[in-house]
Amino acid sequence: MKIKQILETQPQGVSFEFFPPRHFKTKDLLLARARALCHYKPLYVSMTCGAGGSTHGQTKDAVKLLLQEKSLTVVPHLTCISIDFNTARKTLDLYKSWDIENVMALRGDLPAGAQGREMISQNFKYGLDLVKFIKKNYDFCVGVAVYPEGHIQTSSLEQDLEFTKLKIDAGADFAVSQMFFENRHYFSMLERMKKAGINIEVLPGILPITNIAKLKEFAAICRCTVPKLIQEQMLRYSHNLQDMEKAGIELTIKQCLELKANGINRLHFFTLNKASVISEILNSI
Repeated sequence: MKIKQILETQPQGVSFEFFPPRHFKTKDLLLARARALCHYKPLYVSMTCGAGGSTHGQTKDAVKLLLQEKSLTVVPHLTCISIDFNTARKTLDLYKSWDIENVMALRGDLPAGAQGREMISQNFKYGLDLVKFIKKNYDFCVGVAVYPEGHIQTSSLEQDLEFTKLKIDAGADFAVSQMFFENRHYFSMLERMKKAGINIEVLPGILPITNIAKLKEFAAICRCTVPKLIQEQMLRYSHNLQDMEKAGIELTIKQCLELKANGINRLHFFTLNKASVISEILNSI
């Protein structure tokens, strides 16, 4: 089923984002973790591509693996980096042959240390270009990313909104937000989008807080603020990573409960393939 239809018929639920295993021996572990989360009857699950398009091949393998679990609606990510028209067409044709109906169309992250946009495809420079290509040639339901604090390469929230509207007008069917740690950023983005006439569903992207160093590393590659209060609370446990994870999970639970209290009943989790962490959060909310 297409995600747009799922979201129209299911007013509450969760979705999960996984990343492809780097080694063959961990493939079964990925499937086991995905199956463990099937208990929560996810709206869908998605599979990422690595920075710089580094896991395009592994992404396809992981998607095929998850398709073994018939209860899951699987959504592959497709990024602009390191692909051309021919590669995109072959990949999308393959997904179509697997009866996949949904794709996330993304610009993608540049690898650490990359200068400029050397790795950006000449055919697809922006997520907008990929959305246009997919909608022109295929019948996929297309998801895109949106940014509560603005994309790191935009100069203002107004410019970010302008680019967001272009993607929606090109045919994007739903969106998932970049991670955020203060819910006011998400609600402000929704208000900006509403004023601009954008009315697609926007799932809030939740990154469980488990390690402050990793969290700051993720935030450094995007425009995402890690509040001082969170940093201070997490650093109290710098001597004990297990206690740090426990404290971070409590912060994530608080964030999710606040979203739910304000009428947001569908949440998208960047799982980092940590099924036990996600289960602990969901069991609490």
